[in-house]
Amino acid sequence: MAESAACPAFQLGRPRYDQGSFFGRLRHFVDIIDPSTLFVSEKRLKECIKLLDDYKHGSLPPGVSDVQLWEAQKIKQAIIHPDTGEKIFMPFRMSGYVPFGTPIVIGLLLPNQTVVSTIIWQWLNQSHNACVNYANRNATKPTPTSKFIQGYAGAVTSAVSIAVGLNVLIQKANKLNPATRMIIQRFVPFPAVASANICNVGLMRHNELSEGIDVLDNNGNIVGSSKIAARHAIMETAFTRVVLPMPIFVLPPIIMSYLERLRFLQSNRRLLLPIHSVVCLVTFGLSLPVAISLFPQMSQIEVSCLEPEIAMATDCKVVTYNKGL
Repeated sequence: MAESAACPAFQLGRPRYDQGSFFGRLRHFVDIIDPSTLFVSEKRLKECIKLLDDYKHGSLPPGVSDVQLWEAQKIKQAIIHPDTGEKIFMPFRMSGYVPFGTPIVIGLLLPNQTVVSTIIWQWLNQSHNACVNYANRNATKPTPTSKFIQGYAGAVTSAVSIAVGLNVLIQKANKLNPATRMIIQRFVPFPAVASANICNVGLMRHNELSEGIDVLDNNGNIVGSSKIAARHAIMETAFTRVVLPMPIFVLPPIIMSYLERLRFLQSNRRLLLPIHSVVCLVTFGLSLPVAISLFPQMSQIEVSCLEPEIAMATDCKVVTYNKGL
């Protein structure tokens, strides 16, 4: 009885936690980005898939608990793409976003960046983002490779242009003393990355605006394709992509500018990089689930706000659409 009270009854394909509240979404996404799933063996993955298949076909072995089923679903969702059924390459899984992305964040936030180093780190960051976006894409409708290349090129161009442009402006600001110039320079990655993320989302998902996205009724049946719902989905995703880098690229420079003034670190300069790395890792790890929890992945919208043909196709007052991550 204690276990059933603490753990909800298992529902195949449904989230374990309530997606109607921010806290429920946060717990859900903490599960999705759990880096421990990166170390799941092939044998363990096959066991989880078999357990879920047994549940689906009503042939579950006796004694299997809801906790075991939720854990099996968590592992499968972390590793297997829901549309293609194939394993996602480890560095590009959502659970690998923080471990594999942190070294790039550290590089972006290093002080005294040159134009060349700024270009290299911004290119690496957008390359990693593009691969994560592609690996976790909605694959129910085929997306031309040209769209992926267009989004990638646009994101890299905007990130590098803004970062290099701001760095040049700061270097030419003669009224700033060297210490102030270095502090301001540390904040350059945020506007560059945020604008590049918006550009990436807009270009990668531009076809959704012209073709629309599927909207579902209360029973999960497709009602039709809506361009208005697509616009809402892209705007929500773009907002998330602006919020995500905010703490990652704003808090570490503030924290490090304070720590660097400590007498202990001034006499032990070799500790600055390890401490800087830990600050970036912790900030990245905490901000990712918070940012992607701002909106439900399966968002709802009133039918009255959508196209007339959608309203004519269903009696539901509210329909659901997949916002994406």
